[in-house]
Amino acid sequence: MKVVTAKQMQELDRLASAQYKIPTARLMERAGEQLLAALRACLGTLDGKRIVIAAGKGNNGGDGLVLARLLRQHPCAVETYLAVDGSTLRGLAEEQWQRLRQDGGPPSCQCLDRAGWTLDQFRKAAAGADLIVDALLGTGLTAPVEGAYAEMIEAINCAGAPVLAVDLPSGINADTGAVMGVAVQAAVTVTFALPKLGLLLHPGAARAGRVIISDIGIPQAAVDQLALTVEQITPGSIRRTLRPRSPQQHKGDFGHLLVIAGSEGKMGAAAMSALGALRAGTGLVTVAVPRSQNPVIQALVMEAMSAPMVETTDHTLAEASLPALLQLAAGKRAVALGPGLSLHPETQALIQALIPQLTCPVVIDADGLNAIAGRETATTARQAPTVLTPHPGEMARLLGCTADRVEADRPAAAREAARRYRAWIVLKGAHTLLADPDGRLWINTTGNPGMATGGTGDVLTGVLGGLLAQSISLPDAATAAVYLHGLAGDLAAREIGETSLIAGDLLTFLPAAFRQTCTRSA
Repeated sequence: MKVVTAKQMQELDRLASAQYKIPTARLMERAGEQLLAALRACLGTLDGKRIVIAAGKGNNGGDGLVLARLLRQHPCAVETYLAVDGSTLRGLAEEQWQRLRQDGGPPSCQCLDRAGWTLDQFRKAAAGADLIVDALLGTGLTAPVEGAYAEMIEAINCAGAPVLAVDLPSGINADTGAVMGVAVQAAVTVTFALPKLGLLLHPGAARAGRVIISDIGIPQAAVDQLALTVEQITPGSIRRTLRPRSPQQHKGDFGHLLVIAGSEGKMGAAAMSALGALRAGTGLVTVAVPRSQNPVIQALVMEAMSAPMVETTDHTLAEASLPALLQLAAGKRAVALGPGLSLHPETQALIQALIPQLTCPVVIDADGLNAIAGRETATTARQAPTVLTPHPGEMARLLGCTADRVEADRPAAAREAARRYRAWIVLKGAHTLLADPDGRLWINTTGNPGMATGGTGDVLTGVLGGLLAQSISLPDAATAAVYLHGLAGDLAAREIGETSLIAGDLLTFLPAAFRQTCTRSA
């Protein structure tokens, strides 16, 4: 599903009006109708409910005012509070305010002027509401929230009632997800036409609650005209990737993955990657490990083959293993390397020499990333696809900056790394981002804090490498891997809770994640 910035959404509105002759007033009316439907779904019934609507001066407020007018047809108590003097309104918001007042009767509607309501009155009304509708600020917010808006947002958050936000929670930057001083905490956000980028990036994602994407009649042709470069990964897109298997197929049809991983004391990482690939449906997996660790990997992963390699005195892969590794890789559809390899200087030198010579798709994680940090030519010289899967700390090393800088603008960091290393980037975290060298970006919304534990990244490396080994295209394999990996974590957390979740639980729940995603009703 495509994702828009504030500027792109404004352009969609303009195209709908100017080119497709859909009046902006009609789009606003449709938004109000969609809000009413969401309100019914949230409350079950509107009968006897008390609803408080907080409206601002822009089109976001206009949507809220349409809702207030539509609620006249229902047996509920509605109070509408306008955050500005009604005489200062312009455009569609002014038209909706006048319609609301001139039609007469309930709902109660007041504007903030000398004869209007006080903040104490609003606090009291909000505290007694069954539901609050936040229609204060929309996608146009670029400066910190101040004055009456800020005080109303604080009152909404303190009221204790569930909040339905219009388009996005007031106070959230539509492009970055940043809190602009203060922001509404919503239970549900009804956003129109397409998700806004700030709804998918934290902290905005956490403030939005459950996001409902509502169609207000903007033609798909208008969306296509913008050539949008950001997408949200959805079950439907993954389902198209995971096609049913034919009865005539055999293990050779599902690829052979080489996993290069492990060292003394870190063989669990190698095992997690191998098992992740097997759970992803890979036909064959071979794990190349230091010679002394071969019995360990054979005991941990009975379903995989192993290849003992020349090792250092510290039981890590030695540079002398390079020819054997290249020979092993020659017959494989993909390679996954890095988990548990260690920071041993000789092993790091091996990785630096190996990566440019591999001719198949490669997934690089963990110590593999440490080996190439600042050495862009290790990947830019490659002809076959490369995927890097850093967490924020590893991304900081790849870019030569701090983790705080990475977290301050995750999309920019992912795109910069993709450009510099000419590789696909999977920036792990909340939410995981996927960037390609051409500047496209995918956002994954599965996953939870329980996955912040050792080994979960190793599982992802195996799942992604395993899907690539099945000859699935890189965009499809990468988006499917991060989605299914996160969904497995969500299913595990639902069953055992986030606190006790460990990486092995992802392996346990990966089959359910595949099954749920491949079911059309998912």
